Amino acid sequence: MPHTITAEDVPALVTGVNVLGCGGGGDAAAFASMLRHSLGETGTVTWHEAGAHDPVIVPVGVVGAVNVLSEKLPNGQEFREAIAAVTRWTGSPAPDALMAVEAGGPNALTVLLAALDLGLPVVDVDLMGRALPRLDQLSWAVRGLPVTPCALAEPGGQILVVDRTDARGLERTVRGFLTAAGGWAALALAPVRLSAVRDACVHGSLTRALALGRAHTELPHRPDRDAVEAALGCRVLAAGRIREVARSGGPGFGRGSVTVTDAASAAVVRLETENEILLALRDGELAATVPDVICLLDRRTALPVAIDRVRPGQEVIAVTLPGPEFWRRPDTEPYVSPRAFGLDAGVVGFEAATT
Repeated sequence: MPHTITAEDVPALVTGVNVLGCGGGGDAAAFASMLRHSLGETGTVTWHEAGAHDPVIVPVGVVGAVNVLSEKLPNGQEFREAIAAVTRWTGSPAPDALMAVEAGGPNALTVLLAALDLGLPVVDVDLMGRALPRLDQLSWAVRGLPVTPCALAEPGGQILVVDRTDARGLERTVRGFLTAAGGWAALALAPVRLSAVRDACVHGSLTRALALGRAHTELPHRPDRDAVEAALGCRVLAAGRIREVARSGGPGFGRGSVTVTDAASAAVVRLETENEILLALRDGELAATVPDVICLLDRRTALPVAIDRVRPGQEVIAVTLPGPEFWRRPDTEPYVSPRAFGLDAGVVGFEAATT
């Protein structure tokens, strides 16, 4: 069944994609503002489930530091130019529809912006089902499908087409280009028939995000843990004050940890992060891990809080939700487990999560 999105749906959608952002993925506010402006009072964008139809689809998203958008503004042509470049390079027909590269954080909104710009529908499949930091963690790459040719278009007008490399090579090339290009760019992968990649995609993430956001609107101010768990289908790991925030840089993504004291039990919950929240320890015992979704909510509003904005003394609720089914399989889980991020810990599934 197709879903028609209007400007009224944007706040709920933003809440949902930020939950799936797992504390990272970048700030969705700028893209939410652009989406509301593009939709106006009467505009709509349509997304479809991956049903019997078989369109030519192009995955799109933004790579890099979207928080620098305020410093390097978009020119409005980035997605159009990236899609045109990869279509021209491959000699493929123009796409019938778009799909998201990533369903967590602002990239779930960028696909809608691109669809509005090009007058195309969106198919509700993506390549992550949540926020993840690296291109070699795209579901196509994990399933052995090519992720090149790939085109990048940055706001200054440069266009880069990358071909004949694997996902790790693409990751290295993209990061090098972004360093030279000012921080962010629109990305488009090669057009492909949906039937050729259907089993290598994560299904239904946009629908899940919108449902999470709409359920959130039913919560009262300063909800208790039972209300949060019932509304979001999550488990509360801790509800209390942040005791400590530690961040560290390095050659790759920034690492850090956030410690929360649960007000009811006095248990100490520590969250380990690398852009997104990767695992939670409760009094030193592993309580929840990737690929499940772990995020922090503001204790008064229950709105998701970005990990780079938390401060000691802040009142929060740490929660975990089931991760995408795609990543909870024996052959895919190792690509997004704690050890895939260099952490010596196994996977704790949602059903076994301790609270």
